[in-house]
Amino acid sequence: MFLEIVTPEAVIFKSEIESVVVPGVNGKFQLLKNHAAIVSILVGGAVIIKGNDVQIEKEFETKFTISKNEYSLKINSGTIEMKENKLIILAD
Repeated sequence: MFLEIVTPEAVIFKSEIESVVVPGVNGKFQLLKNHAAIVSILVGGAVIIKGNDVQIEKEFETKFTISKNEYSLKINSGTIEMKENKLIILAD
């Protein structure tokens, strides 16, 4: 699936991924390829992205904590929309 993370400053992430875990209002939840369409509010916490061929532009790498095939981004709040294997996260 394709993930795009948009902040007030810029689009900081655009890449194909395998899965993502997000901090929802009622707790963390995971989205995988072919997940049903969803719109949800996010709370403060970490967005955890997993994938083998994830591409992050050099100028935004410092915003992520990176370990083998896992990328973590701290957010204060946000919203997500998943539709047709494209996930957009509007993060603050």
